[in-house]
Amino acid sequence: MSSQPPTRPAIEALYPLLFVVLWSTGFIGAKFGLPDAAPLTFLAWRYAAVIVLMGGLVALTRAPWPKASGAWAHIAVSGLLVHGVYLGGVFIAISHGLPAGITALVVGLQPVVTAVGARAFLGEQVLPKQWAGLALGFLGVGLVVAAKTSSVPTQALMTMLTPAVVALLGITAGTLYQKRFCPSFDLRSGAVIQFVPCLALTAALALATEDTTVNWTPSFLFALGWLVLVLSIGAVSLLNLLIRRGSAVHVASLFYLTPPTTAVIAWALFGETLRGLAIVGMGLAVFGVWLARGKR
Repeated sequence: MSSQPPTRPAIEALYPLLFVVLWSTGFIGAKFGLPDAAPLTFLAWRYAAVIVLMGGLVALTRAPWPKASGAWAHIAVSGLLVHGVYLGGVFIAISHGLPAGITALVVGLQPVVTAVGARAFLGEQVLPKQWAGLALGFLGVGLVVAAKTSSVPTQALMTMLTPAVVALLGITAGTLYQKRFCPSFDLRSGAVIQFVPCLALTAALALATEDTTVNWTPSFLFALGWLVLVLSIGAVSLLNLLIRRGSAVHVASLFYLTPPTTAVIAWALFGETLRGLAIVGMGLAVFGVWLARGKR
């Protein structure tokens, strides 16, 4: 007797977990690829590849484009904030020497900032239990990456932190903007609309500020392919689905799980040790997300 296939709701319940795992590999991809290309140059190639792949998919499947010009503009702005500003800030911060763990900690502030913004701009009610979950999640993230802060010189810390803070503001603003103005759009054509302005701005900045030479090594090709297929197409599609179906606070709370998940992946791939405090922090982060995403 054959077993019943998983129901659609059961599969959709796994979307947040899958998103966290995929999104967490972004720092790993940066670690593989940044030695062979400047950060904005790397991102420009990534955006161009996504546009070509998704544009081809749109043509093959005849995916619908937005009918209203205003919808095009809203989708483009959300993409520029969620992808262009966020990824640009993260990649520049890491390329300037800020450890991925500290970068993750800064971006890990997003759930708190988003909760404040959701209350102010979206009218979403944030329950005391959710505030407690957000606070526990941030504490857990802090414990996971605390050991890494000692490696950053104090005098250089603020300079390296600036692009990470810009990344935090970009993805927070983008999540709120998309939830308010364009929560639902076709994921295929929408991806093209989102990444075109990212490519235009990032390529212009790269040409003006960087050496755009790329060393096409196997590790760079692997990193580029992974970030295009798994992150920019897979994880971003899941993010758009989650924004469409959940509150901004629920979606943002998932980002608390990114630093500890990244730490586990780095341990598996690069042998980076997880200390006892980091394990406690991961537990707090998971519990905090559970509280923040609990039923109202």
